[in-house]
Amino acid sequence: MIRNFCKKKRYKFFLSNNINLAIKLNLDGAYIPSFNKDKKHLSFSIKKNFLIIGSAHNNNEIKIKESQKVNILFLSSLFKKNKNYLGINRFKLLSKLTDKKIIALGGVSSSNLKKLKLLNCIGFAGISYFE
Repeated sequence: MIRNFCKKKRYKFFLSNNINLAIKLNLDGAYIPSFNKDKKHLSFSIKKNFLIIGSAHNNNEIKIKESQKVNILFLSSLFKKNKNYLGINRFKLLSKLTDKKIIALGGVSSSNLKKLKLLNCIGFAGISYFE
């Protein structure tokens, strides 16, 4: 099973968009996408080290994720110029609106990696960096 492999390798295993199932499977946490505004999970009994990660693209979504009690927030899109494009300045402004830990997401590559030092983020995630 994937969960056992992850525990053996000491990888964190998160399930997307189903906190109740992640709790039942004894996973490390769950991910709540930006479109999910549900707060049912607040009534669940959650173990101490269970992490809830959420994603947001604007101030309104950040406030929703805070009300969902996420521990870590993916803020996107930093460099990838799509409909949710923030850029460095808007990213910095939005990250100052919350006390949650921020992870930069979207378009991070080896050519713009040094720019992450300008931001208030604890890490980054992205496909293009690893391709």
